[in-house]
Amino acid sequence: MSRRCMISGKGVLSGNNVSHANNKSRRRFLPNLQEQSLLSDVLGTAVRVRLTTNGLRTIEHNGGLDAFLLTTPNRNLPEEAQALKRRILRCQAKKAAA
Repeated sequence: MSRRCMISGKGVLSGNNVSHANNKSRRRFLPNLQEQSLLSDVLGTAVRVRLTTNGLRTIEHNGGLDAFLLTTPNRNLPEEAQALKRRILRCQAKKAAA
């Protein structure tokens, strides 16, 4: 499993540790990933996602997982989030037809 946010797409960055003597050694900057279960109102179930704390705040700011995914264009979402969005749209269409 890659260290990448499912919502924002943030991943691992690399850079240098710089000592007081100005020695440089490579290091990795890891994103603050959290495993969360977010409730989807349309699906009626909890969806397990791996996202950064910044991504979690973005979802909460936009009114929940469903509202965030439905209002965000596909070009701004990673593949996993697009798949979840399609699943929500299919379920929404099925409920509207019934």
